[in-house]
Amino acid sequence: MSPSNIEIAQAATLRPIGQIAASIRIPDEALEPYGRYKAKVSLPFLKSIEEAPQGKLVLVTALSPTPAGEGKTTTTVGLGDALTRIGERAMICLREPALGPVFGMKGGAAGGGLAQVVPMEDINLHFTGDFAAIALATNLLAALIDNHVHHGNALGIDVRRITWRRVLDVNDRALRDVVVGLGGPNNGYPRESGFDIVVASEVMAIFCLARSLADLRERLGRIVIGYTRDRTPVLARDLGAHGAMTAVLRDALAPNLVQTLEHTPAFIHGGPFANIAHGCNSAIATSAALRLADYVVTEAGFGADLGAEKFIDILCRTSGLRPAAAVVVATVRALKYHGGVDVPDLPLENVPALERGLVNIERHLTTLREVFGLPCVVAVNHRAEDTDAEIAALVAGVERLGANGDAPKAIVARHFAEGGAGAEDLAREVVRLCAEPSELRFAYTAEAPLWEKMRTIARRIYGADDITASTAVRAQIRRLQDTGYGHYPVCVAKTQYSFSTDPKLRGAPSGHTVDIREVRLAAGAEFVVLVCGDVMTMPGLPERPAAMQIDVTEDGRIVGLF
Repeated sequence: MSPSNIEIAQAATLRPIGQIAASIRIPDEALEPYGRYKAKVSLPFLKSIEEAPQGKLVLVTALSPTPAGEGKTTTTVGLGDALTRIGERAMICLREPALGPVFGMKGGAAGGGLAQVVPMEDINLHFTGDFAAIALATNLLAALIDNHVHHGNALGIDVRRITWRRVLDVNDRALRDVVVGLGGPNNGYPRESGFDIVVASEVMAIFCLARSLADLRERLGRIVIGYTRDRTPVLARDLGAHGAMTAVLRDALAPNLVQTLEHTPAFIHGGPFANIAHGCNSAIATSAALRLADYVVTEAGFGADLGAEKFIDILCRTSGLRPAAAVVVATVRALKYHGGVDVPDLPLENVPALERGLVNIERHLTTLREVFGLPCVVAVNHRAEDTDAEIAALVAGVERLGANGDAPKAIVARHFAEGGAGAEDLAREVVRLCAEPSELRFAYTAEAPLWEKMRTIARRIYGADDITASTAVRAQIRRLQDTGYGHYPVCVAKTQYSFSTDPKLRGAPSGHTVDIREVRLAAGAEFVVLVCGDVMTMPGLPERPAAMQIDVTEDGRIVGLF
Protein backbone atom coordinates (compact mmCIF):
# COMPACT_ATOMS: atom_id res chain seq x y z
CA MET A 1 0.00 0.00 0.00
CA SER A 2 1.38 3.41 -0.97
CA PRO A 3 2.12 5.84 1.86
CA SER A 4 -0.39 8.65 2.40
CA ASN A 5 0.48 12.28 1.85
CA ILE A 6 0.90 12.88 5.56
CA GLU A 7 3.13 9.82 5.93
CA ILE A 8 5.36 11.09 3.12
CA ALA A 9 5.53 14.54 4.71
CA GLN A 10 6.30 13.15 8.18
CA ALA A 11 9.14 11.02 6.79
CA ALA A 12 10.81 13.99 5.09
CA THR A 13 14.01 15.62 6.31
CA LEU A 14 13.43 19.35 6.53
CA ARG A 15 16.09 22.03 6.57
CA PRO A 16 16.07 24.73 9.24
CA ILE A 17 14.10 27.70 7.96
CA GLY A 18 17.17 29.93 8.23
CA GLN A 19 18.89 27.83 5.56
CA ILE A 20 15.88 28.14 3.26
CA ALA A 21 15.85 31.91 3.81
CA ALA A 22 19.57 32.20 3.12
CA SER A 23 19.11 30.44 -0.23
CA ILE A 24 17.06 33.43 -1.41
CA ARG A 25 19.16 36.08 0.37
CA ILE A 26 16.86 36.71 3.33
CA PRO A 27 19.01 37.45 6.41
CA ASP A 28 18.33 35.94 9.83
CA GLU A 29 17.37 39.31 11.29
CA ALA A 30 14.47 39.53 8.80
CA LEU A 31 12.92 36.29 10.13
CA GLU A 32 10.39 35.82 12.90
CA PRO A 33 10.61 32.04 13.44
CA TYR A 34 7.58 29.95 14.37
CA GLY A 35 9.50 26.87 15.45
CA ARG A 36 12.35 25.43 13.36
CA TYR A 37 10.69 25.08 9.98
CA LYS A 38 8.49 28.09 9.38
CA ALA A 39 8.92 31.82 9.82
CA LYS A 40 7.43 35.16 8.92
CA VAL A 41 9.56 37.53 6.84
CA SER A 42 9.52 41.07 8.18
CA LEU A 43 7.76 43.85 6.32
CA PRO A 44 10.73 46.28 6.71
CA PHE A 45 12.97 43.78 4.89
CA LEU A 46 10.41 43.39 2.10
CA LYS A 47 10.27 47.17 1.74
CA SER A 48 14.06 47.27 1.45
CA ILE A 49 14.00 45.08 -1.67
CA GLU A 50 11.16 46.86 -3.48
CA GLU A 51 13.54 48.26 -6.11
CA ALA A 52 15.24 44.94 -6.85
CA PRO A 53 14.78 43.47 -10.37
CA GLN A 54 11.69 41.30 -10.80
CA GLY A 55 11.60 37.70 -11.90
CA LYS A 56 9.02 36.03 -14.14
CA LEU A 57 5.58 35.20 -12.75
CA VAL A 58 3.95 31.89 -13.77
CA LEU A 59 0.23 31.42 -13.14
CA VAL A 60 -1.06 27.89 -12.52
CA THR A 61 -4.75 27.40 -13.23
CA ALA A 62 -6.87 24.48 -14.39
CA LEU A 63 -9.86 23.15 -16.26
CA SER A 64 -13.17 23.05 -14.40
CA PRO A 65 -12.51 20.70 -11.46
CA THR A 66 -14.28 17.55 -10.48
CA PRO A 67 -15.49 17.30 -6.86
CA ALA A 68 -12.16 15.68 -5.89
CA GLY A 69 -9.92 18.47 -7.27
CA GLU A 70 -7.33 18.11 -9.99
CA GLY A 71 -4.01 18.98 -8.40
CA LYS A 72 -3.20 22.66 -8.97
CA THR A 73 -1.31 22.93 -5.70
CA THR A 74 0.54 19.68 -6.36
CA THR A 75 1.46 20.92 -9.84
CA THR A 76 2.54 24.31 -8.52
CA VAL A 77 4.87 22.62 -6.05
CA GLY A 78 6.16 20.11 -8.60
CA LEU A 79 6.83 22.85 -11.14
CA GLY A 80 8.70 24.95 -8.58
CA ASP A 81 10.87 21.98 -7.68
CA ALA A 82 11.45 21.17 -11.36
CA LEU A 83 12.54 24.74 -12.13
CA THR A 84 15.06 24.44 -9.31
CA ARG A 85 16.28 21.10 -10.66
CA ILE A 86 16.99 22.53 -14.12
CA GLY A 87 19.11 25.28 -12.60
CA GLU A 88 16.67 28.17 -12.19
CA ARG A 89 16.26 30.16 -8.98
CA ALA A 90 12.59 29.53 -8.20
CA MET A 91 10.01 30.15 -5.50
CA ILE A 92 6.37 29.23 -5.15
CA CYS A 93 3.51 31.28 -3.69
CA LEU A 94 0.40 29.52 -2.39
CA ARG A 95 -2.71 30.27 -0.42
CA GLU A 96 -3.01 29.02 3.14
CA PRO A 97 -5.42 26.08 3.51
CA ALA A 98 -8.74 26.90 5.15
CA LEU A 99 -9.84 24.65 7.98
CA GLY A 100 -13.32 24.41 6.45
CA PRO A 101 -12.30 22.14 3.56
CA VAL A 102 -9.49 20.52 5.60
CA PHE A 103 -12.15 19.21 7.99
CA GLY A 104 -14.71 18.93 5.19
CA MET A 105 -14.06 17.42 1.76
CA LYS A 106 -10.33 17.80 1.08
CA GLY A 107 -8.64 16.79 4.32
CA GLY A 108 -5.66 19.01 3.45
CA ALA A 109 -4.34 21.39 0.81
CA ALA A 110 -0.54 21.37 0.87
CA GLY A 111 0.04 19.43 -2.34
CA GLY A 112 0.36 15.68 -2.55
CA GLY A 113 2.70 12.73 -3.03
CA LEU A 114 6.28 13.92 -3.56
CA ALA A 115 5.14 17.44 -4.43
CA GLN A 116 4.21 18.94 -1.07
CA VAL A 117 4.97 21.94 1.08
CA VAL A 118 6.06 21.17 4.62
CA PRO A 119 5.60 21.03 7.59
CA MET A 120 2.34 19.72 6.19
CA GLU A 121 0.42 19.32 9.46
CA ASP A 122 1.27 22.84 10.60
CA ILE A 123 0.30 24.37 7.27
CA ASN A 124 -3.06 22.61 7.26
CA LEU A 125 -3.86 23.21 10.95
CA HIS A 126 -3.62 26.77 12.28
CA PHE A 127 -0.16 27.46 10.70
CA THR A 128 1.01 30.85 12.03
CA GLY A 129 -2.44 32.03 13.10
CA ASP A 130 -3.17 34.32 10.15
CA PHE A 131 -6.74 33.07 9.67
CA ALA A 132 -7.47 33.46 13.37
CA ALA A 133 -6.31 37.08 13.16
CA ILE A 134 -8.51 37.71 10.12
CA ALA A 135 -11.50 36.17 11.89
CA LEU A 136 -10.80 38.24 15.00
CA ALA A 137 -10.57 41.48 13.03
CA THR A 138 -13.83 40.71 11.24
CA ASN A 139 -15.68 39.78 14.40
CA LEU A 140 -14.22 42.74 16.30
CA LEU A 141 -15.83 45.04 13.76
CA ALA A 142 -19.14 43.17 14.12
CA ALA A 143 -19.00 43.59 17.90
CA LEU A 144 -18.22 47.30 17.59
CA ILE A 145 -21.19 47.80 15.27
CA ASP A 146 -23.67 46.22 17.69
CA ASN A 147 -22.05 47.98 20.62
CA HIS A 148 -22.40 51.35 18.90
CA VAL A 149 -26.10 50.75 18.25
CA HIS A 150 -26.61 49.59 21.87
CA HIS A 151 -25.02 52.74 23.29
CA GLY A 152 -27.19 55.28 21.49
CA ASN A 153 -26.40 54.82 17.80
CA ALA A 154 -24.91 58.28 17.26
CA LEU A 155 -24.21 57.45 13.61
CA GLY A 156 -27.87 56.65 12.97
CA ILE A 157 -27.19 53.17 11.64
CA ASP A 158 -30.34 51.52 10.31
CA VAL A 159 -30.25 48.10 12.01
CA ARG A 160 -32.25 46.69 9.08
CA ARG A 161 -29.41 47.64 6.74
CA ILE A 162 -26.34 46.38 8.61
CA THR A 163 -24.47 44.36 5.99
CA TRP A 164 -21.42 43.22 7.99
CA ARG A 165 -21.42 39.52 8.91
CA ARG A 166 -19.39 37.48 11.36
CA VAL A 167 -17.05 34.70 10.21
CA LEU A 168 -15.81 31.28 11.27
CA ASP A 169 -13.15 29.06 9.67
CA VAL A 170 -15.30 25.92 9.78
CA ASN A 171 -18.01 24.80 7.39
CA ASP A 172 -21.17 25.24 9.48
CA ARG A 173 -24.42 25.49 7.54
CA ALA A 174 -26.42 26.15 10.74
CA LEU A 175 -24.80 29.61 11.00
CA ARG A 176 -25.64 30.85 7.50
CA ASP A 177 -28.64 32.76 8.81
CA VAL A 178 -28.98 33.67 12.48
CA VAL A 179 -30.70 36.17 14.75
CA VAL A 180 -28.44 38.15 17.09
CA GLY A 181 -29.31 40.32 20.08
CA LEU A 182 -31.86 38.05 21.71
CA GLY A 183 -32.30 38.04 25.49
CA GLY A 184 -33.57 41.49 26.31
CA PRO A 185 -32.29 45.10 26.21
CA ASN A 186 -28.92 44.31 27.78
CA ASN A 187 -28.05 42.11 24.81
CA GLY A 188 -28.70 44.69 22.11
CA TYR A 189 -31.28 45.00 19.38
CA PRO A 190 -32.47 41.74 17.78
CA ARG A 191 -31.76 41.56 14.06
CA GLU A 192 -31.13 39.02 11.36
CA SER A 193 -27.52 38.35 10.46
CA GLY A 194 -25.30 35.40 9.57
CA PHE A 195 -21.83 33.92 9.33
CA ASP A 196 -19.53 33.47 6.34
CA ILE A 197 -16.45 31.27 6.22
CA VAL A 198 -13.26 33.28 6.88
CA VAL A 199 -11.99 32.87 3.32
CA ALA A 200 -15.11 34.60 1.95
CA SER A 201 -14.71 37.67 4.18
CA GLU A 202 -13.86 41.14 2.98
CA VAL A 203 -11.06 41.33 5.54
CA MET A 204 -9.44 38.29 3.89
CA ALA A 205 -9.73 40.00 0.50
CA ILE A 206 -8.27 43.24 1.87
CA PHE A 207 -5.47 41.29 3.59
CA CYS A 208 -4.48 39.70 0.28
CA LEU A 209 -4.68 42.91 -1.77
CA ALA A 210 -3.03 45.35 0.68
CA ARG A 211 0.53 46.39 -0.19
CA SER A 212 1.60 47.72 3.23
CA LEU A 213 0.35 48.29 6.77
CA ALA A 214 -0.71 51.81 5.80
CA ASP A 215 -2.62 50.49 2.79
CA LEU A 216 -4.20 47.79 4.98
CA ARG A 217 -5.37 50.39 7.51
CA GLU A 218 -6.78 52.65 4.80
CA ARG A 219 -8.66 49.79 3.16
CA LEU A 220 -10.08 48.55 6.46
CA GLY A 221 -11.35 52.07 7.15
CA ARG A 222 -13.24 52.10 3.83
CA ILE A 223 -15.29 48.99 4.66
CA VAL A 224 -19.01 49.74 4.35
CA ILE A 225 -20.69 48.10 7.35
CA GLY A 226 -24.25 49.24 6.61
CA TYR A 227 -26.40 52.27 5.90
CA THR A 228 -28.41 54.94 7.63
CA ARG A 229 -32.14 55.30 7.02
CA ASP A 230 -31.44 57.70 4.15
CA ARG A 231 -29.08 55.09 2.57
CA THR A 232 -25.87 56.93 3.49
CA PRO A 233 -23.01 54.39 3.77
CA VAL A 234 -21.49 53.93 7.23
CA LEU A 235 -17.78 53.06 7.17
CA ALA A 236 -15.58 51.16 9.60
CA ARG A 237 -13.56 54.33 10.14
CA ASP A 238 -16.75 56.12 11.23
CA LEU A 239 -16.83 53.67 14.13
CA GLY A 240 -13.12 54.14 14.82
CA ALA A 241 -12.60 50.40 14.22
CA HIS A 242 -9.86 50.35 11.58
CA GLY A 243 -6.96 51.09 13.92
CA ALA A 244 -7.66 48.19 16.25
CA MET A 245 -8.34 45.90 13.28
CA THR A 246 -4.95 46.82 11.82
CA ALA A 247 -3.30 46.11 15.17
CA VAL A 248 -4.86 42.64 15.20
CA LEU A 249 -3.57 42.00 11.66
CA ARG A 250 -0.15 43.63 11.99
CA ASP A 251 1.94 40.49 12.51
CA ALA A 252 -0.21 38.38 10.19
CA LEU A 253 0.54 40.67 7.22
CA ALA A 254 4.15 39.44 7.06
CA PRO A 255 4.39 36.48 4.61
CA ASN A 256 5.02 32.95 5.87
CA LEU A 257 8.14 31.20 4.57
CA VAL A 258 8.28 27.38 4.40
CA GLN A 259 9.80 24.82 2.01
CA THR A 260 8.85 22.00 -0.32
CA LEU A 261 9.96 18.41 0.18
CA GLU A 262 12.87 19.30 -2.14
CA HIS A 263 13.65 22.50 -0.18
CA THR A 264 12.38 25.01 -2.73
CA PRO A 265 11.41 28.18 -0.81
CA ALA A 266 7.67 28.84 -0.59
CA PHE A 267 5.59 31.76 0.62
CA ILE A 268 2.18 30.60 1.88
CA HIS A 269 0.07 33.59 2.79
CA GLY A 270 -3.63 34.44 2.70
CA GLY A 271 -6.33 32.24 1.28
CA PRO A 272 -9.54 33.55 -0.31
CA PHE A 273 -11.58 30.92 -2.16
CA ALA A 274 -12.05 31.52 -5.88
CA ASN A 275 -15.67 30.37 -6.04
CA ILE A 276 -16.81 32.87 -3.38
CA ALA A 277 -13.92 35.37 -3.28
CA HIS A 278 -10.97 36.37 -5.49
CA GLY A 279 -8.89 33.22 -5.07
CA CYS A 280 -5.28 34.46 -4.86
CA ASN A 281 -2.58 34.47 -2.20
CA SER A 282 -1.38 37.84 -0.90
CA ALA A 283 -0.01 40.49 -3.24
CA ILE A 284 2.68 41.22 -0.65
CA ALA A 285 3.99 37.64 -0.81
CA THR A 286 3.97 37.40 -4.60
CA SER A 287 5.56 40.83 -5.09
CA ALA A 288 8.31 39.97 -2.60
CA ALA A 289 8.97 36.58 -4.20
CA LEU A 290 9.48 38.25 -7.58
CA ARG A 291 12.33 40.25 -6.02
CA LEU A 292 13.90 37.14 -4.50
CA ALA A 293 13.71 34.62 -7.35
CA ASP A 294 13.95 34.49 -11.14
CA TYR A 295 10.79 32.42 -11.49
CA VAL A 296 7.79 32.56 -9.16
CA VAL A 297 5.02 29.98 -9.55
CA THR A 298 1.64 30.86 -8.06
CA GLU A 299 -1.83 29.39 -8.37
CA ALA A 300 -5.31 30.80 -8.71
CA GLY A 301 -8.21 28.79 -7.34
CA PHE A 302 -10.36 26.36 -9.33
CA GLY A 303 -10.71 26.70 -13.11
CA ALA A 304 -9.54 29.57 -15.30
CA ASP A 305 -13.11 30.90 -15.46
CA LEU A 306 -12.93 31.71 -11.74
CA GLY A 307 -9.41 31.88 -10.31
CA ALA A 308 -7.49 33.06 -13.36
CA GLU A 309 -10.15 35.60 -14.33
CA LYS A 310 -10.06 37.15 -10.85
CA PHE A 311 -6.28 36.93 -10.64
CA ILE A 312 -6.06 39.05 -13.78
CA ASP A 313 -9.14 41.28 -13.62
CA ILE A 314 -8.83 42.01 -9.87
CA LEU A 315 -5.33 41.28 -8.53
CA CYS A 316 -3.29 42.20 -11.60
CA ARG A 317 -5.40 45.28 -12.24
CA THR A 318 -4.87 46.63 -8.72
CA SER A 319 -1.37 45.37 -7.90
CA GLY A 320 0.54 45.73 -11.16
CA LEU A 321 1.50 42.03 -11.15
CA ARG A 322 1.84 40.56 -14.64
CA PRO A 323 2.16 36.82 -15.32
CA ALA A 324 4.50 35.89 -18.17
CA ALA A 325 2.87 32.51 -18.83
CA ALA A 326 0.07 30.24 -17.64
CA VAL A 327 -0.02 26.53 -16.87
CA VAL A 328 -3.40 24.82 -17.24
CA VAL A 329 -3.63 21.68 -15.13
CA ALA A 330 -5.63 18.86 -16.68
CA THR A 331 -6.23 15.26 -15.71
CA VAL A 332 -7.54 12.31 -17.65
CA ARG A 333 -10.07 11.82 -14.89
CA ALA A 334 -11.46 15.37 -15.14
CA LEU A 335 -11.82 15.25 -18.91
CA LYS A 336 -13.73 11.97 -18.69
CA TYR A 337 -15.94 13.56 -16.04
CA HIS A 338 -16.68 16.48 -18.37
CA GLY A 339 -17.33 13.94 -21.10
CA GLY A 340 -20.21 12.52 -19.04
CA VAL A 341 -18.63 9.73 -16.96
CA ASP A 342 -19.95 9.33 -13.42
CA VAL A 343 -17.42 9.54 -10.57
CA PRO A 344 -17.41 5.79 -9.70
CA ASP A 345 -16.51 4.93 -13.31
CA LEU A 346 -13.67 7.44 -13.73
CA PRO A 347 -10.88 4.87 -13.10
CA LEU A 348 -12.04 2.86 -16.16
CA GLU A 349 -10.49 3.59 -19.56
CA ASN A 350 -12.86 5.64 -21.72
CA VAL A 351 -11.19 7.46 -24.60
CA PRO A 352 -14.46 8.61 -26.26
CA ALA A 353 -15.59 10.32 -23.05
CA LEU A 354 -12.21 11.99 -22.68
CA GLU A 355 -12.44 13.33 -26.21
CA ARG A 356 -15.93 14.68 -25.50
CA GLY A 357 -14.58 16.40 -22.39
CA LEU A 358 -11.86 18.26 -24.31
CA VAL A 359 -14.36 21.06 -24.96
CA ASN A 360 -13.89 22.11 -21.33
CA ILE A 361 -10.16 22.67 -21.53
CA GLU A 362 -10.56 24.22 -24.98
CA ARG A 363 -12.70 27.00 -23.53
CA HIS A 364 -10.26 27.64 -20.68
CA LEU A 365 -7.36 27.84 -23.14
CA THR A 366 -9.33 30.22 -25.33
CA THR A 367 -9.96 32.44 -22.32
CA LEU A 368 -6.31 32.56 -21.31
CA ARG A 369 -4.90 33.00 -24.80
CA GLU A 370 -7.47 35.09 -26.63
CA VAL A 371 -9.09 37.07 -23.81
CA PHE A 372 -6.09 37.61 -21.53
CA GLY A 373 -3.22 37.26 -24.03
CA LEU A 374 -1.19 34.71 -22.05
CA PRO A 375 1.01 32.01 -23.58
CA CYS A 376 -0.02 28.63 -22.15
CA VAL A 377 1.05 25.05 -21.63
CA VAL A 378 -1.20 22.21 -20.51
CA ALA A 379 0.22 20.18 -17.61
CA VAL A 380 -1.23 16.68 -17.67
CA ASN A 381 -1.17 15.77 -13.97
CA HIS A 382 -0.51 12.05 -14.28
CA ARG A 383 -2.37 9.53 -12.15
CA ALA A 384 -1.52 5.85 -11.76
CA GLU A 385 -4.74 4.64 -13.40
CA ASP A 386 -4.27 6.73 -16.58
CA THR A 387 -3.84 4.50 -19.63
CA ASP A 388 -1.46 5.10 -22.54
CA ALA A 389 -4.43 5.44 -24.91
CA GLU A 390 -6.05 8.11 -22.74
CA ILE A 391 -2.83 10.10 -22.37
CA ALA A 392 -2.24 9.94 -26.13
CA ALA A 393 -5.80 11.13 -26.82
CA LEU A 394 -5.43 14.02 -24.39
CA VAL A 395 -2.12 15.19 -25.87
CA ALA A 396 -3.36 14.87 -29.43
CA GLY A 397 -6.62 16.61 -28.55
CA VAL A 398 -4.82 19.64 -27.14
CA GLU A 399 -2.56 19.83 -30.19
CA ARG A 400 -5.65 20.02 -32.43
CA LEU A 401 -6.92 23.10 -30.57
CA GLY A 402 -4.54 25.53 -32.26
CA ALA A 403 -4.43 26.94 -35.77
CA ASN A 404 -1.39 27.50 -37.99
CA GLY A 405 0.88 25.63 -35.61
CA ASP A 406 0.11 27.79 -32.56
CA ALA A 407 -1.47 25.06 -30.43
CA PRO A 408 -0.28 24.90 -26.82
CA LYS A 409 1.76 21.89 -25.82
CA ALA A 410 0.35 19.24 -23.51
CA ILE A 411 3.14 17.83 -21.34
CA VAL A 412 2.69 14.83 -19.07
CA ALA A 413 4.02 15.62 -15.59
CA ARG A 414 4.67 12.93 -12.97
CA HIS A 415 5.56 15.15 -10.03
CA PHE A 416 3.13 13.40 -7.67
CA ALA A 417 5.08 10.13 -7.96
CA GLU A 418 8.54 11.47 -8.88
CA GLY A 419 8.76 14.95 -7.39
CA GLY A 420 10.44 17.71 -9.36
CA ALA A 421 12.20 15.17 -11.61
CA GLY A 422 8.83 14.24 -13.04
CA ALA A 423 8.08 17.82 -14.15
CA GLU A 424 11.36 18.89 -15.75
CA ASP A 425 9.92 18.87 -19.29
CA LEU A 426 7.11 21.10 -18.05
CA ALA A 427 9.64 23.43 -16.42
CA ARG A 428 11.64 23.79 -19.62
CA GLU A 429 8.51 24.66 -21.58
CA VAL A 430 7.55 27.25 -18.96
CA VAL A 431 10.97 28.87 -19.26
CA ARG A 432 10.55 28.97 -23.05
CA LEU A 433 7.09 30.51 -22.81
CA CYS A 434 8.28 33.15 -20.33
CA ALA A 435 10.83 34.32 -22.89
CA GLU A 436 8.10 34.94 -25.47
CA PRO A 437 6.73 38.48 -25.79
CA SER A 438 3.20 38.88 -24.46
CA GLU A 439 0.92 41.67 -23.34
CA LEU A 440 -1.62 41.00 -20.63
CA ARG A 441 -5.17 42.12 -21.38
CA PHE A 442 -8.21 42.46 -19.12
CA ALA A 443 -11.64 41.04 -19.91
CA TYR A 444 -13.28 44.47 -19.49
CA THR A 445 -12.32 48.09 -18.98
CA ALA A 446 -12.51 49.84 -15.62
CA GLU A 447 -14.87 52.39 -17.18
CA ALA A 448 -17.49 49.79 -18.16
CA PRO A 449 -20.62 49.83 -15.95
CA LEU A 450 -20.90 47.05 -13.36
CA TRP A 451 -23.72 45.36 -15.26
CA GLU A 452 -21.68 45.31 -18.47
CA LYS A 453 -18.61 43.95 -16.66
CA MET A 454 -20.66 41.01 -15.44
CA ARG A 455 -22.27 40.51 -18.84
CA THR A 456 -18.84 40.53 -20.50
CA ILE A 457 -17.53 37.84 -18.16
CA ALA A 458 -20.67 35.75 -18.66
CA ARG A 459 -20.48 35.94 -22.45
CA ARG A 460 -16.72 35.89 -23.12
CA ILE A 461 -15.68 33.43 -20.42
CA TYR A 462 -18.73 31.42 -19.32
CA GLY A 463 -20.23 31.04 -22.82
CA ALA A 464 -23.56 32.41 -21.59
CA ASP A 465 -26.11 34.28 -23.68
CA ASP A 466 -26.92 36.86 -21.04
CA ILE A 467 -27.28 37.70 -17.37
CA THR A 468 -30.40 38.30 -15.31
CA ALA A 469 -31.26 39.62 -11.86
CA SER A 470 -34.32 40.44 -9.83
CA THR A 471 -35.66 43.98 -9.74
CA ALA A 472 -34.19 44.44 -6.24
CA VAL A 473 -30.73 43.23 -7.29
CA ARG A 474 -30.76 45.42 -10.40
CA ALA A 475 -31.63 48.39 -8.20
CA GLN A 476 -28.69 47.58 -5.90
CA ILE A 477 -26.30 47.44 -8.84
CA ARG A 478 -27.61 50.75 -10.20
CA ARG A 479 -27.25 52.32 -6.75
CA LEU A 480 -23.64 51.19 -6.48
CA GLN A 481 -22.97 52.46 -9.97
CA ASP A 482 -24.52 55.85 -9.22
CA THR A 483 -22.78 56.31 -5.85
CA GLY A 484 -19.23 56.01 -7.17
CA TYR A 485 -18.45 52.31 -7.11
CA GLY A 486 -18.95 51.63 -10.80
CA HIS A 487 -15.22 51.66 -11.59
CA TYR A 488 -14.60 48.65 -9.32
CA PRO A 489 -13.96 45.18 -10.78
CA VAL A 490 -16.60 42.54 -10.20
CA CYS A 491 -15.89 39.39 -8.19
CA VAL A 492 -18.24 36.61 -9.27
CA ALA A 493 -19.26 34.01 -6.67
CA LYS A 494 -20.54 30.89 -8.42
CA THR A 495 -20.07 27.14 -8.56
CA GLN A 496 -16.59 25.99 -9.59
CA TYR A 497 -17.85 22.82 -11.25
CA SER A 498 -19.36 24.37 -14.36
CA PHE A 499 -19.13 27.39 -16.66
CA SER A 500 -22.79 27.85 -15.79
CA THR A 501 -24.37 28.32 -12.37
CA ASP A 502 -25.58 24.70 -12.42
CA PRO A 503 -22.83 22.36 -11.13
CA LYS A 504 -24.39 19.48 -13.06
CA LEU A 505 -23.77 21.09 -16.46
CA ARG A 506 -20.38 19.66 -17.37
CA GLY A 507 -18.20 20.17 -20.41
CA ALA A 508 -18.58 23.61 -21.97
CA PRO A 509 -22.26 24.61 -21.83
CA SER A 510 -23.30 27.52 -24.00
CA GLY A 511 -26.42 29.63 -24.36
CA HIS A 512 -27.25 29.55 -20.66
CA THR A 513 -28.26 32.50 -18.50
CA VAL A 514 -26.34 33.59 -15.41
CA ASP A 515 -28.64 34.88 -12.69
CA ILE A 516 -27.24 37.32 -10.13
CA ARG A 517 -28.85 36.40 -6.82
CA GLU A 518 -27.15 38.85 -4.47
CA VAL A 519 -24.83 41.87 -4.49
CA ARG A 520 -22.23 42.68 -1.83
CA LEU A 521 -20.05 45.78 -1.81
CA ALA A 522 -16.44 45.22 -0.73
CA ALA A 523 -15.32 48.84 -0.67
CA GLY A 524 -12.11 48.13 1.24
CA ALA A 525 -11.12 45.39 -1.20
CA GLU A 526 -12.30 47.63 -4.04
CA PHE A 527 -14.55 45.18 -5.83
CA VAL A 528 -18.24 44.31 -6.02
CA VAL A 529 -19.23 40.72 -5.25
CA LEU A 530 -21.98 39.30 -7.45
CA VAL A 531 -23.36 36.07 -6.01
CA CYS A 532 -24.77 33.83 -8.76
CA GLY A 533 -26.80 30.64 -8.60
CA ASP A 534 -26.92 28.63 -5.38
CA VAL A 535 -23.31 29.08 -4.25
CA MET A 536 -22.95 29.58 -0.48
CA THR A 537 -20.51 31.89 1.30
CA MET A 538 -20.73 29.55 4.30
CA PRO A 539 -20.30 26.00 2.95
CA GLY A 540 -21.64 22.92 4.70
CA LEU A 541 -19.88 19.69 5.62
CA PRO A 542 -20.35 16.53 3.49
CA GLU A 543 -22.13 13.47 4.84
CA ARG A 544 -18.84 12.00 6.03
CA PRO A 545 -16.46 14.89 6.73
CA ALA A 546 -12.69 14.45 6.50
CA ALA A 547 -12.57 15.47 10.18
CA MET A 548 -13.85 12.00 11.08
CA GLN A 549 -10.56 10.49 9.82
CA ILE A 550 -8.21 12.89 11.62
CA ASP A 551 -6.76 11.82 14.96
CA VAL A 552 -3.68 12.01 17.19
CA THR A 553 -1.62 9.06 18.42
CA GLU A 554 -0.44 8.71 22.03
CA ASP A 555 2.94 10.17 21.10
CA GLY A 556 1.29 13.27 19.58
CA ARG A 557 1.58 12.33 15.90
CA ILE A 558 -1.32 13.51 13.72
CA VAL A 559 -2.83 10.83 11.48
CA GLY A 560 -5.58 10.77 8.86
CA LEU A 561 -4.85 14.28 7.58
CA PHE A 562 -5.08 13.81 3.81
